[in-house]
Amino acid sequence: MLQSCLDQIIPVARPATPSTRDHGLRSRRGFSVNQDWFGARQTAHRQCDIRSDTHLLRAASATVTAQPRETRITASEMEELVLRLHDIEAVKFGEFKLKSGIMSPVYIDLRVIVSYPDVLRQVSEVMWSKLSDASFEVMCGVPYTALPIATCMSLLHGTPMLMRRKEVKDYGTKKAIEGAFKPGQTCLIVEDLVTSGASVMETVEPLEKEGLKVTDVVVLIDREQGGSARMASNGLKLYSAFTLSFILEVLVKHSLVHSQVAASVKSFIAANQTFKQGDVATKASAEAPAGSSSAAVGPEAAAAAKAAAEAACAAPMPPSYTYKRISYEDRKRYSRNKAGRKLLDIIARKKSNLAVAADVGTIEEMLRIADQVGPHICLFKTHVDIFDHWDASVAEKLRQLADKHDFLIFEDRKFADIGNTVVSQYGSGIYKIADWSDVTNAHVIPGPGIIDGLKSVGFPKGRGLLLLAEMSTKGTLASGQYTEANVRMAEANQDFVMGFISMTPAKWAWGPGAPGLIHMTPGVQLAVGGDAMGQQYNTPEAVIGDNGSDVIIVGRGIIKASDPAKAAAEYQSAGWQAYEDSLNQYVQ
Repeated sequence: MLQSCLDQIIPVARPATPSTRDHGLRSRRGFSVNQDWFGARQTAHRQCDIRSDTHLLRAASATVTAQPRETRITASEMEELVLRLHDIEAVKFGEFKLKSGIMSPVYIDLRVIVSYPDVLRQVSEVMWSKLSDASFEVMCGVPYTALPIATCMSLLHGTPMLMRRKEVKDYGTKKAIEGAFKPGQTCLIVEDLVTSGASVMETVEPLEKEGLKVTDVVVLIDREQGGSARMASNGLKLYSAFTLSFILEVLVKHSLVHSQVAASVKSFIAANQTFKQGDVATKASAEAPAGSSSAAVGPEAAAAAKAAAEAACAAPMPPSYTYKRISYEDRKRYSRNKAGRKLLDIIARKKSNLAVAADVGTIEEMLRIADQVGPHICLFKTHVDIFDHWDASVAEKLRQLADKHDFLIFEDRKFADIGNTVVSQYGSGIYKIADWSDVTNAHVIPGPGIIDGLKSVGFPKGRGLLLLAEMSTKGTLASGQYTEANVRMAEANQDFVMGFISMTPAKWAWGPGAPGLIHMTPGVQLAVGGDAMGQQYNTPEAVIGDNGSDVIIVGRGIIKASDPAKAAAEYQSAGWQAYEDSLNQYVQ
């Protein structure tokens, strides 16, 4: 009776209806044997009412799951899964603070897939498809995000699963590894994401202590930050469904991520490697427990693993990269600073990426120039400590002109003291800069404390800070590691830091930083040259098009002109044309 019911039910079992958000990645057979068997079993119980024969069902189920079926995934299905992961926000772009404290332009949160059964199944099938040459008898998911993935793989393909306790209890069996296994069996590690590989190694250790052999690891996403090399140095082979580079390529291809954002992510990955050449010496001989897979690796296998790790570490990072400029309008959504967003809005609305540096000797001359050039600029840069007097009425007149002509004020103060000192310099004293200036700037020589001090005054007022990453003078010391330190501090404080004073951000080895950060370049004229004091001049085309800056800062080319308004209009046109030309080109 039971067998007759099963014969009638199982052949017509239907696949579960896919989610309306499903991009279409499914098994070639349309449904999993195991999944539909359990559905059929429930139907059989209801229709046949044969509780006494449940042992037959268990036997039949064991027969079905004994032979894992082959899974083949096409290239288009791989792309569809990437799009699906982006759709459910498992892969996000912006600015995210990692556990290490570093600000990352990408965040991968695979915990969300448990809420999308179709995605969980697709993820499991794609990962399984990468294991064609791997050999294992049991599998173990790295707690916690990988546990549902490993469970799904086990159900779909009939491979027994083990569980590692992250916190071993001090009562009951006190086991670190739960499940049925025998010493000597080979265990596959299942992980959702690999960065350094540390979580994988934490799972390998207790498995090996129980006498299990571990040689293979499968992961959904390899962030390409050294995890593969670390595992290779410990005799482990990593099978990855996706690399972060592949995900970026797919999302750029489908216009879901801008190429400049992708370039920012790639430069971040290159600059934040977790496994260096000196790390190749492994714990295979010194730390691995007796009988473990690492300790048991023969001389040839150990040499091969070490060679693989060395090759991965020695592979040179690209000396440069290409990206396509994001429009000012689109970049507003990436900016986390109020003044930064306002500036990008002004630039786009006025079609002006021109800032004028009013380094003049009197307040009257400063106000006159501000009124003349105001219609053509996005930013007006001052040096108020040049003047022999200052009061609130002067600041009020300057603010009125800024409102009249729709530009921001930038006091070029170049703060460079400790946090407590700059708090007073910025918020009080004669000038009370934070009361009237939308933007100011600082050197980071004192360290991040200077940002904290200025932020305590300026952030509540909606102000923005520029860091002096590079300077336009000949022989400047603001370069190399100092410039890189500026970028790291800026990316960690984007709610207050709005960008940089920089010269060649497109040529920085680590990239120009997050797309929400604005680059401003001084020393711009319509012809290349220099002066007797070491100031170096570049053209708007070179600054915007070749060097990847966003705002040109012009001083003497405008303020010394016989008609400052006319000169400002010429620079406005030249700067905007350079920007529009750069939208159609890739910067390298």
